[in-house]
Amino acid sequence: QLVESGGGLVQAGGSLRLSCAASGGTVRNFAIAWFRRTPEKDREFVAVIAWSGGREYYASAVKGRFTISRDNVKNTVYLEMSSLKPEDTAVYSCAAGGSGDDKAHSYDYWGQGTQVTVSS
Repeated sequence: QLVESGGGLVQAGGSLRLSCAASGGTVRNFAIAWFRRTPEKDREFVAVIAWSGGREYYASAVKGRFTISRDNVKNTVYLEMSSLKPEDTAVYSCAAGGSGDDKAHSYDYWGQGTQVTVSS
């Protein structure tokens, strides 16, 4: 089970930290990724981190502004978002999967999502 939190309303240029709390043995050995969706775009890849080893990969649209990290003790993955732009407005969901790539169909387990709104 994956549960996201930390979304909200922020002004452009501001920061937010999203959390993805994972429970259950099925996600412990999987990569965890963040995707976002808007009415215009379905499940756009944002970032991914391997559950072990710490390998990270970012979409070009967020590279340098977002940082993904994980706390293995708390079974939680974080997405630190800074220099936010109105175009970052979306529902952000975390997902667990075995391949750790940027394709939504590679991920088997999904959270419900948390809304991030960036005002101009």
